[in-house]
Amino acid sequence: MKMNLVDDLKWRGLIQDMTPETDEYLNNNKVSGYVGFDPTSDSLHIGNLVPVMLLMHLQKHGHTPVALVGGATGMIGDPSGKKAERAFLSEEQLRHNERGIAAQLRKFLDFDRAEGAAVMVNNYDWFKDISLLDFLRSTGKHLTVNYMMSKDSVKSRLETGISFTEFTYQLIQGYDFLHLHRTMGVHLQMGGSDQWGNMTAGTELIRRTGAGDAYALTAPLITKADGSKFGKSEGGNIWLDAERTSPYRFYQYWLNAADEDAVGWIKLFSMKEREEIEAIIQAHQQAPHERRVQRELAEELTIRIHSEEALARAQTASSILFGRSTEAELRALSVEELLDVFSGVPLFEIPASTLTEGVDVVDLLAVHTAVFGGKGEARRMIQSNAVSINKEKVAEGHVVNRSEAINDEIIVVQKGKKNYFLIRLIAE
Repeated sequence: MKMNLVDDLKWRGLIQDMTPETDEYLNNNKVSGYVGFDPTSDSLHIGNLVPVMLLMHLQKHGHTPVALVGGATGMIGDPSGKKAERAFLSEEQLRHNERGIAAQLRKFLDFDRAEGAAVMVNNYDWFKDISLLDFLRSTGKHLTVNYMMSKDSVKSRLETGISFTEFTYQLIQGYDFLHLHRTMGVHLQMGGSDQWGNMTAGTELIRRTGAGDAYALTAPLITKADGSKFGKSEGGNIWLDAERTSPYRFYQYWLNAADEDAVGWIKLFSMKEREEIEAIIQAHQQAPHERRVQRELAEELTIRIHSEEALARAQTASSILFGRSTEAELRALSVEELLDVFSGVPLFEIPASTLTEGVDVVDLLAVHTAVFGGKGEARRMIQSNAVSINKEKVAEGHVVNRSEAINDEIIVVQKGKKNYFLIRLIAE
Protein backbone atom coordinates (compact mmCIF):
# COMPACT_ATOMS: atom_id res chain seq x y z
CA MET A 1 0.00 0.00 0.00
CA LYS A 2 1.42 3.35 -1.05
CA MET A 3 1.96 5.80 1.79
CA ASN A 4 0.65 9.35 1.72
CA LEU A 5 3.17 12.20 1.80
CA VAL A 6 3.19 12.80 5.56
CA ASP A 7 3.47 9.11 6.45
CA ASP A 8 6.26 8.72 3.89
CA LEU A 9 8.18 11.69 5.31
CA LYS A 10 7.69 10.44 8.88
CA TRP A 11 8.99 6.96 8.03
CA ARG A 12 12.05 8.47 6.39
CA GLY A 13 12.78 10.66 9.40
CA LEU A 14 12.16 13.86 7.44
CA ILE A 15 9.72 15.52 9.84
CA GLN A 16 10.60 17.23 13.09
CA ASP A 17 7.89 19.88 13.53
CA MET A 18 4.66 20.79 11.80
CA THR A 19 2.20 23.56 12.43
CA PRO A 20 -1.26 22.35 13.56
CA GLU A 21 -3.37 20.57 10.93
CA THR A 22 -0.51 20.44 8.41
CA ASP A 23 -0.77 16.66 7.99
CA GLU A 24 -4.52 16.79 7.43
CA TYR A 25 -4.16 19.58 4.88
CA LEU A 26 -1.41 17.81 2.93
CA ASN A 27 -3.21 14.51 2.87
CA ASN A 28 -6.44 16.01 1.53
CA ASN A 29 -5.29 18.71 -0.90
CA LYS A 30 -3.00 19.27 -3.84
CA VAL A 31 -0.61 21.91 -2.56
CA SER A 32 2.27 24.10 -3.64
CA GLY A 33 5.12 24.12 -1.15
CA TYR A 34 8.39 25.98 -1.14
CA VAL A 35 11.89 25.85 0.27
CA GLY A 36 14.28 28.80 0.24
CA PHE A 37 18.01 28.61 -0.52
CA ASP A 38 20.13 31.68 0.17
CA PRO A 39 23.04 32.08 -2.27
CA THR A 40 25.81 32.30 0.33
CA SER A 41 27.94 30.22 -2.03
CA ASP A 42 27.79 29.27 -5.69
CA SER A 43 27.18 25.64 -4.72
CA LEU A 44 24.94 23.73 -2.36
CA HIS A 45 26.53 21.19 -0.02
CA ILE A 46 25.12 17.90 1.22
CA GLY A 47 23.70 19.60 4.30
CA ASN A 48 21.28 21.27 1.85
CA LEU A 49 20.11 17.89 0.58
CA VAL A 50 17.55 17.44 3.37
CA PRO A 51 15.31 20.36 2.30
CA VAL A 52 15.91 19.37 -1.33
CA MET A 53 14.57 15.91 -0.49
CA LEU A 54 11.44 17.52 0.96
CA LEU A 55 10.80 19.17 -2.40
CA MET A 56 11.48 15.93 -4.29
CA HIS A 57 9.05 13.94 -2.17
CA LEU A 58 6.46 16.71 -2.44
CA GLN A 59 6.63 16.40 -6.23
CA LYS A 60 6.72 12.60 -6.12
CA HIS A 61 3.38 12.63 -4.27
CA GLY A 62 1.75 14.84 -6.89
CA HIS A 63 2.19 18.29 -5.35
CA THR A 64 3.97 21.32 -6.81
CA PRO A 65 7.45 22.16 -5.48
CA VAL A 66 8.67 25.74 -5.54
CA ALA A 67 12.40 26.35 -5.18
CA LEU A 68 13.16 29.87 -4.01
CA VAL A 69 16.63 31.27 -4.60
CA GLY A 70 17.13 34.04 -2.05
CA GLY A 71 18.69 36.83 -4.04
CA ALA A 72 17.22 39.35 -1.60
CA THR A 73 17.54 37.44 1.67
CA GLY A 74 21.10 36.56 0.70
CA MET A 75 21.88 40.28 0.82
CA ILE A 76 20.77 40.37 4.49
CA GLY A 77 22.08 37.15 6.03
CA ASP A 78 20.12 34.70 8.15
CA PRO A 79 21.12 34.84 11.84
CA SER A 80 19.73 31.34 12.51
CA GLY A 81 22.44 29.16 14.06
CA LYS A 82 25.08 31.88 13.66
CA LYS A 83 27.18 33.29 16.50
CA ALA A 84 28.21 36.36 14.53
CA GLU A 85 26.92 38.39 11.61
CA ARG A 86 27.82 37.20 8.13
CA ALA A 87 30.04 39.33 5.95
CA PHE A 88 28.06 40.92 3.14
CA LEU A 89 28.62 39.57 -0.36
CA SER A 90 28.82 41.90 -3.32
CA GLU A 91 25.82 42.02 -5.60
CA GLU A 92 27.97 40.62 -8.41
CA GLN A 93 28.96 37.65 -6.24
CA LEU A 94 25.36 37.08 -5.19
CA ARG A 95 24.16 37.00 -8.79
CA HIS A 96 26.94 34.53 -9.62
CA ASN A 97 25.95 32.35 -6.67
CA GLU A 98 22.29 32.45 -7.66
CA ARG A 99 23.09 31.02 -11.09
CA GLY A 100 25.14 28.19 -9.58
CA ILE A 101 22.48 27.17 -7.08
CA ALA A 102 19.66 27.41 -9.62
CA ALA A 103 21.55 25.09 -11.98
CA GLN A 104 22.04 22.53 -9.22
CA LEU A 105 18.39 22.61 -8.12
CA ARG A 106 17.36 21.73 -11.66
CA LYS A 107 19.07 18.35 -11.24
CA PHE A 108 16.61 17.31 -8.56
CA LEU A 109 13.20 18.53 -9.71
CA ASP A 110 11.13 18.08 -12.84
CA PHE A 111 10.33 21.50 -14.29
CA ASP A 112 8.72 20.15 -17.48
CA ARG A 113 6.08 17.63 -16.40
CA ALA A 114 2.48 18.24 -17.43
CA GLU A 115 1.14 18.36 -13.87
CA GLY A 116 2.94 19.45 -10.72
CA ALA A 117 5.90 20.89 -12.61
CA ALA A 118 8.45 22.50 -10.31
CA VAL A 119 8.77 26.27 -10.28
CA MET A 120 11.85 28.34 -9.51
CA VAL A 121 11.61 31.90 -8.19
CA ASN A 122 14.01 34.52 -6.86
CA ASN A 123 12.84 36.82 -4.07
CA TYR A 124 15.03 39.62 -5.42
CA ASP A 125 12.48 39.93 -8.24
CA TRP A 126 9.77 41.23 -5.89
CA PHE A 127 11.89 42.93 -3.23
CA LYS A 128 13.85 45.13 -5.65
CA ASP A 129 10.76 47.24 -6.30
CA ILE A 130 9.54 47.62 -2.68
CA SER A 131 10.53 50.77 -0.83
CA LEU A 132 11.46 50.67 2.85
CA LEU A 133 8.46 52.83 3.80
CA ASP A 134 6.05 50.65 1.85
CA PHE A 135 7.47 47.52 3.46
CA LEU A 136 7.22 48.93 6.98
CA ARG A 137 3.65 50.14 6.44
CA SER A 138 2.32 47.05 4.68
CA THR A 139 4.25 44.32 6.48
CA GLY A 140 6.26 45.51 9.48
CA LYS A 141 3.20 46.62 11.42
CA HIS A 142 1.83 43.06 11.57
CA LEU A 143 4.56 41.49 13.73
CA THR A 144 5.39 42.94 17.12
CA VAL A 145 8.93 43.36 18.43
CA ASN A 146 8.00 41.09 21.34
CA TYR A 147 6.99 38.35 18.91
CA MET A 148 10.18 38.72 16.89
CA MET A 149 12.34 38.78 20.03
CA SER A 150 10.92 35.43 21.13
CA LYS A 151 12.54 33.60 18.21
CA ASP A 152 15.57 31.45 19.05
CA SER A 153 17.60 32.98 16.20
CA VAL A 154 17.27 36.36 17.93
CA LYS A 155 17.44 35.26 21.59
CA SER A 156 20.67 33.36 21.01
CA ARG A 157 22.34 36.54 19.78
CA LEU A 158 21.17 39.04 22.42
CA GLU A 159 24.33 38.74 24.49
CA THR A 160 26.78 39.11 21.61
CA GLY A 161 24.57 41.52 19.69
CA ILE A 162 22.39 41.36 16.60
CA SER A 163 22.11 44.12 14.04
CA PHE A 164 18.78 45.58 12.96
CA THR A 165 19.54 44.14 9.51
CA GLU A 166 19.67 40.57 10.79
CA PHE A 167 16.80 41.19 13.20
CA THR A 168 14.52 41.93 10.25
CA TYR A 169 15.46 38.72 8.41
CA GLN A 170 12.50 36.78 9.77
CA LEU A 171 10.16 39.55 8.63
CA ILE A 172 11.65 39.47 5.13
CA GLN A 173 11.41 35.67 4.93
CA GLY A 174 7.89 35.91 6.27
CA TYR A 175 7.02 38.30 3.45
CA ASP A 176 8.35 35.77 0.94
CA PHE A 177 5.76 33.29 2.17
CA LEU A 178 3.04 35.93 2.08
CA HIS A 179 4.00 36.98 -1.48
CA LEU A 180 4.07 33.39 -2.76
CA HIS A 181 0.79 32.69 -0.97
CA ARG A 182 -0.91 35.64 -2.66
CA THR A 183 0.59 35.32 -6.13
CA MET A 184 1.04 31.56 -6.57
CA GLY A 185 -1.25 29.96 -4.02
CA VAL A 186 1.62 28.52 -1.99
CA HIS A 187 0.28 27.19 1.31
CA LEU A 188 3.30 25.32 2.65
CA GLN A 189 6.85 26.27 3.58
CA MET A 190 9.45 23.59 4.37
CA GLY A 191 13.03 23.65 5.60
CA GLY A 192 15.47 22.58 8.28
CA SER A 193 14.51 22.78 11.94
CA ASP A 194 16.78 25.81 12.41
CA GLN A 195 14.31 27.68 10.19
CA TRP A 196 11.27 27.07 12.40
CA GLY A 197 11.22 30.62 13.79
CA ASN A 198 11.47 32.22 10.35
CA MET A 199 8.85 29.88 8.92
CA THR A 200 6.29 30.44 11.67
CA ALA A 201 6.84 34.19 11.26
CA GLY A 202 5.56 33.63 7.73
CA THR A 203 2.49 31.66 8.76
CA GLU A 204 1.72 34.30 11.42
CA LEU A 205 2.11 37.12 8.91
CA ILE A 206 -0.26 35.39 6.52
CA ARG A 207 -2.78 34.89 9.35
CA ARG A 208 -2.58 38.47 10.59
CA THR A 209 -2.99 39.94 7.11
CA GLY A 210 -6.09 37.82 6.59
CA ALA A 211 -4.58 36.11 3.56
CA GLY A 212 -5.80 32.62 4.50
CA ASP A 213 -4.35 29.36 5.77
CA ALA A 214 -0.64 28.56 5.72
CA TYR A 215 1.43 25.69 7.05
CA ALA A 216 5.04 24.94 7.94
CA LEU A 217 6.99 21.71 8.13
CA THR A 218 10.59 21.20 9.21
CA ALA A 219 13.05 18.35 8.92
CA PRO A 220 15.59 17.59 11.65
CA LEU A 221 19.19 18.71 11.39
CA ILE A 222 21.27 15.62 10.65
CA THR A 223 23.85 14.47 13.18
CA LYS A 224 26.41 11.66 13.02
CA ALA A 225 26.64 8.82 15.49
CA ASP A 226 30.20 9.74 16.45
CA GLY A 227 29.25 13.33 17.23
CA SER A 228 31.07 14.86 14.27
CA LYS A 229 29.22 17.21 11.96
CA PHE A 230 27.27 15.76 9.05
CA GLY A 231 28.48 16.93 5.65
CA LYS A 232 32.02 17.66 6.76
CA SER A 233 35.25 15.87 5.95
CA GLU A 234 38.87 16.61 6.69
CA GLY A 235 38.86 18.85 3.64
CA GLY A 236 35.75 20.81 4.73
CA ASN A 237 32.22 20.74 3.32
CA ILE A 238 31.11 18.03 0.91
CA TRP A 239 29.84 20.16 -1.98
CA LEU A 240 27.55 19.26 -4.86
CA ASP A 241 29.89 21.01 -7.31
CA ALA A 242 32.42 18.62 -8.86
CA GLU A 243 35.00 21.43 -8.93
CA ARG A 244 34.77 21.77 -5.14
CA THR A 245 34.25 18.13 -4.18
CA SER A 246 35.19 15.57 -6.81
CA PRO A 247 32.75 12.75 -7.60
CA TYR A 248 35.34 10.37 -6.11
CA ARG A 249 35.39 12.18 -2.76
CA PHE A 250 31.61 12.54 -2.86
CA TYR A 251 31.23 8.80 -3.49
CA GLN A 252 33.74 7.95 -0.76
CA TYR A 253 31.92 10.09 1.82
CA TRP A 254 28.82 7.91 1.59
CA LEU A 255 30.76 4.68 1.10
CA ASN A 256 32.69 5.28 4.33
CA ALA A 257 29.63 6.07 6.44
CA ALA A 258 29.30 4.21 9.72
CA ASP A 259 26.63 1.50 9.69
CA GLU A 260 24.51 3.34 12.25
CA ASP A 261 24.55 6.50 10.14
CA ALA A 262 24.07 4.78 6.78
CA VAL A 263 20.88 2.97 7.82
CA GLY A 264 19.28 6.29 8.73
CA TRP A 265 20.72 8.16 5.75
CA ILE A 266 19.40 5.78 3.13
CA LYS A 267 15.87 6.55 4.37
CA LEU A 268 16.59 10.28 4.27
CA PHE A 269 18.35 10.54 0.93
CA SER A 270 17.18 7.67 -1.25
CA MET A 271 14.20 8.01 -3.54
CA LYS A 272 13.65 4.25 -3.49
CA GLU A 273 10.35 2.98 -2.11
CA ARG A 274 10.05 1.80 1.49
CA GLU A 275 9.93 -1.91 0.59
CA GLU A 276 13.16 -1.73 -1.41
CA ILE A 277 14.96 0.29 1.28
CA GLU A 278 13.88 -2.15 3.98
CA ALA A 279 15.14 -5.06 1.87
CA ILE A 280 18.52 -3.33 1.44
CA ILE A 281 18.77 -2.70 5.19
CA GLN A 282 17.85 -6.32 5.94
CA ALA A 283 20.50 -7.60 3.52
CA HIS A 284 23.03 -5.26 5.10
CA GLN A 285 22.24 -6.51 8.60
CA GLN A 286 22.76 -10.11 7.48
CA ALA A 287 26.18 -9.32 5.98
CA PRO A 288 27.43 -5.97 7.35
CA HIS A 289 30.93 -6.51 5.95
CA GLU A 290 29.54 -6.14 2.42
CA ARG A 291 28.39 -2.59 3.25
CA ARG A 292 25.29 -2.95 1.10
CA VAL A 293 23.55 0.15 2.47
CA GLN A 294 26.62 2.34 1.96
CA ARG A 295 27.13 1.11 -1.61
CA GLU A 296 23.49 1.60 -2.60
CA LEU A 297 23.44 5.09 -1.12
CA ALA A 298 26.78 6.12 -2.61
CA GLU A 299 25.79 4.90 -6.06
CA GLU A 300 22.33 6.49 -6.09
CA LEU A 301 23.51 9.88 -4.86
CA THR A 302 26.60 10.04 -7.08
CA ILE A 303 24.45 9.40 -10.15
CA ARG A 304 21.84 11.94 -9.03
CA ILE A 305 24.33 14.70 -8.23
CA HIS A 306 26.87 13.99 -10.95
CA SER A 307 26.19 11.24 -13.54
CA GLU A 308 26.49 7.53 -14.24
CA GLU A 309 29.81 8.23 -15.95
CA ALA A 310 31.06 10.06 -12.85
CA LEU A 311 30.02 7.09 -10.71
CA ALA A 312 31.95 4.70 -12.95
CA ARG A 313 35.05 6.88 -12.67
CA ALA A 314 34.67 7.13 -8.90
CA GLN A 315 34.38 3.36 -8.63
CA THR A 316 37.44 2.93 -10.85
CA ALA A 317 39.35 5.36 -8.66
CA SER A 318 38.25 3.46 -5.55
CA SER A 319 39.42 0.15 -7.00
CA ILE A 320 42.89 1.60 -7.53
CA LEU A 321 43.38 2.03 -3.82
CA PHE A 322 41.22 -0.73 -2.40
CA GLY A 323 41.00 -3.44 -5.05
CA ARG A 324 42.51 -4.86 -8.19
CA SER A 325 43.08 -2.39 -10.99
CA THR A 326 45.11 -2.07 -14.16
CA GLU A 327 47.41 0.48 -15.71
CA ALA A 328 44.71 1.20 -18.28
CA GLU A 329 42.26 2.13 -15.52
CA LEU A 330 44.89 4.32 -13.90
CA ARG A 331 45.55 6.12 -17.19
CA ALA A 332 41.83 6.75 -17.64
CA LEU A 333 41.93 9.23 -14.75
CA SER A 334 42.88 12.89 -15.03
CA VAL A 335 45.76 14.39 -13.06
CA GLU A 336 43.24 16.06 -10.75
CA GLU A 337 41.48 12.76 -10.10
CA LEU A 338 44.77 11.01 -9.42
CA LEU A 339 45.81 13.68 -6.96
CA ASP A 340 42.40 13.37 -5.33
CA VAL A 341 42.57 9.59 -5.05
CA PHE A 342 46.08 9.69 -3.62
CA SER A 343 45.55 12.70 -1.40
CA GLY A 344 47.76 12.35 1.66
CA VAL A 345 50.27 9.88 0.21
CA PRO A 346 53.91 11.03 -0.09
CA LEU A 347 54.44 13.18 -3.17
CA PHE A 348 57.83 13.81 -4.75
CA GLU A 349 58.34 16.45 -7.42
CA ILE A 350 61.22 16.17 -9.88
CA PRO A 351 62.08 18.11 -13.02
CA ALA A 352 60.44 16.58 -16.09
CA SER A 353 63.81 16.67 -17.85
CA THR A 354 65.10 14.03 -15.41
CA LEU A 355 63.32 11.37 -17.42
CA THR A 356 64.13 12.68 -20.89
CA GLU A 357 66.88 10.11 -21.40
CA GLY A 358 65.37 7.60 -18.98
CA VAL A 359 66.45 6.78 -15.42
CA ASP A 360 67.18 3.43 -13.82
CA VAL A 361 64.29 2.53 -11.53
CA VAL A 362 66.58 2.12 -8.50
CA ASP A 363 68.03 5.60 -9.01
CA LEU A 364 64.57 7.08 -9.50
CA LEU A 365 63.21 5.60 -6.27
CA ALA A 366 66.27 5.98 -4.06
CA VAL A 367 68.23 8.95 -5.42
CA HIS A 368 65.88 11.32 -7.27
CA THR A 369 63.12 10.59 -4.74
CA ALA A 370 62.98 9.08 -1.27
CA VAL A 371 60.56 6.23 -1.93
CA PHE A 372 63.35 4.07 -0.50
CA GLY A 373 66.00 5.03 2.02
CA GLY A 374 68.80 3.70 -0.19
CA LYS A 375 69.65 1.73 -3.32
CA GLY A 376 70.14 -1.50 -1.40
CA GLU A 377 66.61 -1.44 -0.01
CA ALA A 378 65.21 -0.54 -3.41
CA ARG A 379 66.99 -3.45 -5.10
CA ARG A 380 65.87 -5.98 -2.47
CA MET A 381 62.23 -4.91 -2.79
CA ILE A 382 62.38 -4.98 -6.59
CA GLN A 383 64.02 -8.39 -6.57
CA SER A 384 61.22 -9.68 -4.33
CA ASN A 385 58.65 -8.49 -6.87
CA ALA A 386 57.21 -5.94 -4.42
CA VAL A 387 57.47 -2.73 -6.46
CA SER A 388 55.02 -1.51 -9.11
CA ILE A 389 54.98 1.55 -11.32
CA ASN A 390 51.53 2.49 -12.58
CA LYS A 391 50.23 -0.89 -11.35
CA GLU A 392 52.82 -2.85 -13.34
CA LYS A 393 55.53 -4.83 -11.53
CA VAL A 394 59.05 -3.67 -12.37
CA ALA A 395 62.26 -5.70 -12.57
CA GLU A 396 65.79 -4.73 -11.69
CA GLY A 397 67.38 -2.81 -14.53
CA HIS A 398 64.11 -1.28 -15.68
CA VAL A 399 64.55 2.19 -17.15
CA VAL A 400 61.77 4.66 -16.41
CA ASN A 401 61.02 6.99 -19.31
CA ARG A 402 58.90 10.11 -19.48
CA SER A 403 56.31 8.24 -21.54
CA GLU A 404 55.43 6.28 -18.40
CA ALA A 405 54.09 9.42 -16.70
CA ILE A 406 50.29 9.53 -16.78
CA ASN A 407 49.20 12.61 -18.72
CA ASP A 408 52.92 13.42 -18.94
CA GLU A 409 52.86 14.38 -15.26
CA ILE A 410 52.18 11.63 -12.70
CA ILE A 411 53.88 8.32 -11.89
CA VAL A 412 52.24 6.08 -9.31
CA VAL A 413 54.63 3.93 -7.30
CA GLN A 414 53.46 1.09 -5.10
CA LYS A 415 55.74 -0.52 -2.49
CA GLY A 416 54.27 -3.71 -1.12
CA LYS A 417 50.47 -3.99 -1.01
CA LYS A 418 49.44 -0.76 0.68
CA ASN A 419 52.22 1.82 0.42
CA TYR A 420 51.71 4.33 -2.38
CA PHE A 421 53.86 7.22 -3.55
CA LEU A 422 53.39 9.78 -6.30
CA ILE A 423 56.13 11.24 -8.46
CA ARG A 424 55.10 14.44 -10.19
CA LEU A 425 57.04 15.83 -13.15
CA ILE A 426 57.31 19.60 -13.06
CA ALA A 427 58.60 22.15 -15.51
CA GLU A 428 61.93 23.69 -14.61
